[in-house]
Amino acid sequence: MRHRRRRSTGLRHSLVLALAVKPQRLIQAAQSIKPMLPADALVISIVAGVSTETLMDQLGTPYIVRAMPNTSSQIGMGMTVWMKTAQVDERMKALATQVIQTLGDEVFVEDEAYLDMATALSGTGPAYVFLFMEAMIDAGVHMGFPRRIAEQLVVQTLRGSTEFYAVNHAHPARLRNDVTSPGGTSAEALYYLEKAGFRTAISRAIWAAYQRSKELGEGRLKGKLEE
Repeated sequence: MRHRRRRSTGLRHSLVLALAVKPQRLIQAAQSIKPMLPADALVISIVAGVSTETLMDQLGTPYIVRAMPNTSSQIGMGMTVWMKTAQVDERMKALATQVIQTLGDEVFVEDEAYLDMATALSGTGPAYVFLFMEAMIDAGVHMGFPRRIAEQLVVQTLRGSTEFYAVNHAHPARLRNDVTSPGGTSAEALYYLEKAGFRTAISRAIWAAYQRSKELGEGRLKGKLEE
């Protein structure tokens, strides 16, 4: 019986370990992993807020990729921002790219500071969207829609709006103005959102998430990490 030769990808196979734990569980996880970790293993960490310096110290390996995906990665529609340590060579970087691209779109950055920003903006971003969806659906139910119909209207409205923006490439403010007639329903709704501080609340929430991510990275929650 003839065996087909497996097509080569040009990459030597190596162990890739995905580290996905809560920051508070990092030390416990590292203690169990470290004794069994091969010297040339590549570790892809999605532990929020934990720096590569801390990861190298806890795991005892310099081959670290730090990534920040979001929940949509579960269906291949995620957004991942990632970086690598200097010791990760081009072969390992290519391997990490292959793994991360299975999650959806990805952006590689050189500066680790962008990971904290990504944590606040795209990593935590789905939570903001889900809260917005929940509020819209509840408003629809309050007006009298059955919940299943309110959900259908809201989900497709959000999906269509984001796809329209992606195709149109116009600034969001312009698209918003295009659907806001003077004295109309959109203008009335937007007036109340602005009056309630909607834009400011979103900005402050993202900034708060960014500050918390930096606190984790700087070890200010070290006591919690060790609990």
